[in-house]
Amino acid sequence: MKRSIDRILTTHAGSLPRPKDLIELYRDDAAEEKLAPRLRSAIAEVVRQQVQSGVDIVNDGEFGKAMRRSVDFGAWWSYVYDRLAGFELRPELAKKGRAAWTFGSKERKEFAEFYAEEASAGQAGAGATAAPQGGTSSARMYGLTCTGPVRYTGHSIVRHDIENLKFSLGDVRVEDAFMTAVSPATLQILANEHYNSQEDYTWALAEAIGEEYKAIVDAGFILQIDDPALVDIWDWWFSLSGDVAGYRKWAAFQVEAVNHALQGIPAERVRFHICWGSWHGPHSGDVPLKDMVDLLLRINALAYSVEAGNVRHEHEWKLWRDVKLPDGKLLIPGVVSHATNLIEHPEVVADRIARFAKVVGRENVIAGTDCGLGGRVHPQIAWAKLAALSAGAKLASKELW
Repeated sequence: MKRSIDRILTTHAGSLPRPKDLIELYRDDAAEEKLAPRLRSAIAEVVRQQVQSGVDIVNDGEFGKAMRRSVDFGAWWSYVYDRLAGFELRPELAKKGRAAWTFGSKERKEFAEFYAEEASAGQAGAGATAAPQGGTSSARMYGLTCTGPVRYTGHSIVRHDIENLKFSLGDVRVEDAFMTAVSPATLQILANEHYNSQEDYTWALAEAIGEEYKAIVDAGFILQIDDPALVDIWDWWFSLSGDVAGYRKWAAFQVEAVNHALQGIPAERVRFHICWGSWHGPHSGDVPLKDMVDLLLRINALAYSVEAGNVRHEHEWKLWRDVKLPDGKLLIPGVVSHATNLIEHPEVVADRIARFAKVVGRENVIAGTDCGLGGRVHPQIAWAKLAALSAGAKLASKELW
């Protein structure tokens, strides 16, 4: 994995805006002979757009992960359902909709009027802050249940993802390229009716998704593991029990599970992304990073990607004054955010980068985004934010070198 040796390198968290025609092909379950060529050309286009925007470490925009609408918050993790065996659709669960940890939190109760209006907007098809409502995609997203041994069956799909990205990198110059994959903790949003314990289920999920991790690294790409669940379910958990020790015990086990999935994979090929959920809400119940950072640093990764550009978490750069980033490790702080339509001024971006560089070392910082931009903000804004990211990194580099 590249470091910021003579300038601040830039990257992002993964998801980028899909072209409308690609979304329509996914929505219509287009035949492979129609989808495949458009998917490949779309990935080539998004790689070039990243380079033109000044992004150094690029990806495929997560275009191989089916997004069936312009606002689809679940594509980054529900993609894996086509790559796992051992699950059946339970209609009664599908009718209930999203997981309890999404809608049963203290924040959802405290800001009930806001979330009620948000849900109504979603049903009316309005607004990028609304959660997806109804349809076959949502039913599969929340109704799949483990009823047999979990197995990874997505070898041919991930191979196509790899081939498409390699093809798209052929005529551009980049510092490096990454691909994203979901964490075992997040996959537990799927109910279990087969394994005797949640621990056994977690180990099985880790074993299965580990095959995808290995395929990405063996192909020569950086692996980014997306794991918002590690911090995201705190508000729901705490609202039920107030049991901080119990939550940390659960989270520590999730760290063990992801490290198990990473067995045999060099840490220098792995970056780990956490965020507190991409929805546009108050986030008043987010667990502070200071209460989880020790667990985060136990993960066998070289780089850690964290939210640092939105107003709920921007102040947390200060904790690195007291928490030592382990020798050789990297931070990828979000310095532009998916949480607002405001486009960050390059000087604001530079200031954010400089703060991290001065506490953990300039060579240990890669400038990133809080979360994926695809589906979270309008495409024009997403690309403007990446341009601001690049401009801010250049300003910070002049200051730091």
